[in-house]
Amino acid sequence: MTLEHTATIDSSAQPGIGELFTPFSLGTLTVPNRFVMAPMTREFSPDGTVTADVAGYYARRAAAGVGLIITEGVYVSEDSGPSTRVPRLFGEAQLAAWRALVAEVHAAGGRIVPQLWHLGAARGDHADFNPDLPSLSPSGIAPNGAERGRGATLEELARIRDDFARAAVAAKEAGFDGVELHGAHGYLLDQFLWAGTNRREDQYGGSLEARLRFPAEVVAAVRAAVGPDFPVVFRFSQWKSGDYGARIAETPEELGTVLRTLADAGVSAFHPSTRRHWEPAFPEPADAAGGEDARLGLAGWTKKLSGLPVITVGSVGLDNEFEVTWQEGGRSGVRGLGELLAQFGRGEFDLVAVGRVLLSDPAWVAKVREGRTEEIRAFSAEDRLHLS
Repeated sequence: MTLEHTATIDSSAQPGIGELFTPFSLGTLTVPNRFVMAPMTREFSPDGTVTADVAGYYARRAAAGVGLIITEGVYVSEDSGPSTRVPRLFGEAQLAAWRALVAEVHAAGGRIVPQLWHLGAARGDHADFNPDLPSLSPSGIAPNGAERGRGATLEELARIRDDFARAAVAAKEAGFDGVELHGAHGYLLDQFLWAGTNRREDQYGGSLEARLRFPAEVVAAVRAAVGPDFPVVFRFSQWKSGDYGARIAETPEELGTVLRTLADAGVSAFHPSTRRHWEPAFPEPADAAGGEDARLGLAGWTKKLSGLPVITVGSVGLDNEFEVTWQEGGRSGVRGLGELLAQFGRGEFDLVAVGRVLLSDPAWVAKVREGRTEEIRAFSAEDRLHLS
């Protein structure tokens, strides 16, 4: 198979920070600048209902200049995850609260999409939310290799597919500007993509093409439900929680297969999740010409192979990766944006997602724009405990 390089990566340009404050269009959605708030699970939504505090938390980031907000992961079904405090996109009270939140973000000048989330086997066997329901996944295998729940039947997979589509319609009706499908980090859709958690022997397991089938069916169902113009972002990753060496694609050629299949199913943009945006995804790409390609990050390869809009992410503005401060505690230092700007100048991405620095400092984007970087508040693990 020959790689289809559908986008050009230019190594000659080096833009200034102002270039990240230009508008960008995702289909019919115009984002006022290139900065995106990355999804981060907060669990401040009792009974799955976002509160006024959650609405204010997102609206403050929009008012301070974040172009696009991707919400924390949002459950699409009764068996999506274990927590009663993760927001849901079903239920009369839950949807009414979302409509109010979206209106507040729009009034602050922002754009917002929910991240549609099903944890699959990562839900575990002791859920607080609907504990009597089984945890379903491709093969009943958690990302760490342990047995969790059971493999879903074909009928259950069809129901889960339809749950994603219904959630996307609910998001559109609530006024959201698009949706993101969480296909990363070892959760349900990623469990199908990764051979380590997909041991099925039917049409949904085996070859890479077969493992792609269910995620592509979910994308196609969402696209059919929301229409041709509503943005549908797909987040994916190579790494899994607890396994940073995991890969769904060993080569650029395999990555091209993943991207083309999902794009053909209806994806509008990709959000490749990495721990460090500056690291090469394939330092020695066996199936490429080498040279400039060898330094491309996962976002750069995604842009090159798909030609679709791409959101980069991974320790932007910080001097250590997510797990060091989020899971282990401690404080991050501030990292410069020179490498990010160089990647942007080479055309490796269109939008940049920022996580922890926005959690601790709602005004981070405004401070960057105004050159007030010495005023940026670095992320601390304590910031997880409240909505700033």
